Amino acid sequence: MVSTRLSRLEGHRRKFMAVIDGTPECQRAVHYAGRRAKNSNGGLILLYVIPEGDFQQWLGVEEIMRAEAREEAEATLAKAAQTVRETIGIEPEMVIREGSAAVQIVGLIEEDRDIAILVLAAGSAKEGPGPLVSSVAGRGSAFPIPVTILPDSLTNEEIDALC
Repeated sequence: MVSTRLSRLEGHRRKFMAVIDGTPECQRAVHYAGRRAKNSNGGLILLYVIPEGDFQQWLGVEEIMRAEAREEAEATLAKAAQTVRETIGIEPEMVIREGSAAVQIVGLIEEDRDIAILVLAAGSAKEGPGPLVSSVAGRGSAFPIPVTILPDSLTNEEIDALC
């Protein structure tokens, strides 16, 4: 059970969340979420989840591996945020978590009760729509908020027309 969303209360605003995972389709999800946020006077959260890795090395090696993963996450988020600023004109919130993507997404939704919609984009690979879309879709009705999944064929211009 998810906590009641606060986004419609005074002093709050509805937030759209997109997950940054380095896939080509995540750029479409960010574009759609950013446009929806701007057009509805809402907010945009960009979430990067550092995958659970085998950080069970010697302490020094583990710290270096974690630091490198964190630096990569920060650089990837910074690039996505800059694109949002330049193309949409809003300032996104950036969040970095470590662990299972599905668990971290649900955890952030529970913590930030203004998050009202998760935006994902399906991939066009023959293996399926992508691990994140499959993971969320596999949860079925147990997912705590609405999820918007963009088809792989939409261009930014078509996304703008939908928003």
